[in-house]
Amino acid sequence: MATALSSILPLTAHSSLCASTFNKPPSPLWLTTQFLRPFAPSLRTKSPFSPNSPPSSGNWPSAAAAVEGGQQSGDISMSIDVLKCFIDLNSGTWNGSLHQFDCNGNLLYKISTKLAASSYGENELMSLIQSLYIRQPPLSPEDEPEWFEYKIKETNMFTVDKYQQIGFFPKEKAFALRYQTAGMLETVLRKGVLGEDDIGEEFPRNLKLPSRRPSLVCENCLYSLEQDARVRAFHIMDPKGVLDMLLVFLEERGSGVIPHPSFDDSKDLDRITPHLGTWKGRSVTKRSGVYGATIAEADTVAILEMNENGQLVQDIRCTSDGSDVTTSVHWTGSISNNLVTFGGGFQFTLLPGSMYMGYPSDVAKSVQESKSFHLELCWLESPGKRQRLVRTYDVEGLAVSTTYYLETRQ
Repeated sequence: MATALSSILPLTAHSSLCASTFNKPPSPLWLTTQFLRPFAPSLRTKSPFSPNSPPSSGNWPSAAAAVEGGQQSGDISMSIDVLKCFIDLNSGTWNGSLHQFDCNGNLLYKISTKLAASSYGENELMSLIQSLYIRQPPLSPEDEPEWFEYKIKETNMFTVDKYQQIGFFPKEKAFALRYQTAGMLETVLRKGVLGEDDIGEEFPRNLKLPSRRPSLVCENCLYSLEQDARVRAFHIMDPKGVLDMLLVFLEERGSGVIPHPSFDDSKDLDRITPHLGTWKGRSVTKRSGVYGATIAEADTVAILEMNENGQLVQDIRCTSDGSDVTTSVHWTGSISNNLVTFGGGFQFTLLPGSMYMGYPSDVAKSVQESKSFHLELCWLESPGKRQRLVRTYDVEGLAVSTTYYLETRQ
């Protein structure tokens, strides 16, 4: 077990955030200018995953797991353009809330948040700098709410390729990031003794803490098709490769508030019905990294329905462009409260707001059996249309590809 897990445990790293407090939220949310340090972009992208490796957890279609190695001569200029597009997409002031769920989809906490993002530098020296502000409940009715500020580690040519292993879809406005350490979340959500860390700074109150050393933290982000808003969802696995918790940020750029009242109701009994039916659409699969190129595009059909025995049945068919070959996957699972468990060890946690997050029940088992695995976010912003983002990992816990789906109900 220790050998299997050693490949997915995070590297030891210094905290990527520092915290400070305010009696009221700063207006505007100014960021402290950071010293510009030169760095060299990574000219190599590791591709340890082979298309001939065993199938991912749940036998995900092979197109989502295929990875091409190497770069072409124009990759440096291309990656700069991709990074600039990523920075532009994230820049601005984002208002919203952080929702914390357990693996059964129970809402544990909801906290108001603000995120301020801007950039500095040019070309290969461009960096995205972000500050996260979390509102703390007052200790007494007479007190004003406090806002904690956290400086998130910069995103630049080096970090997105080497550490965050970005999977980015500029046209679709979607991205996925992997954190080799818990990074921002480990710092923001971690309490020390009596609610203080080693240097005496307080951390947000009223949050369940993740495991001391999360082995895997993945962020999937989907942008609204109808407004300047987004969902950022985090899978947090514990050191044994089992899901510890799910985090969801609902954010809108500017001063507005996302109208999502159903997200406050953690006791709704029927979260599966919005996902049932036949969904047709398109998928795009890209290699991870700022140099990531499109690997495959496909027509997709996904059918999710209940059979006569009360089991949940899912059939997925993908037909890649330029090929007459169709890849099919058939899953049968059971539902217990808001947890769907499929044969083969893959699970969905059904969330409010017509979302679900998918993950393997045991990452360590996938590693031991030399299988790749994937993490998924699905969001139905409207009843007849949904977006999905699937992040595929190799047997060492490295993110090797990301697949974006846009589907409509038939």
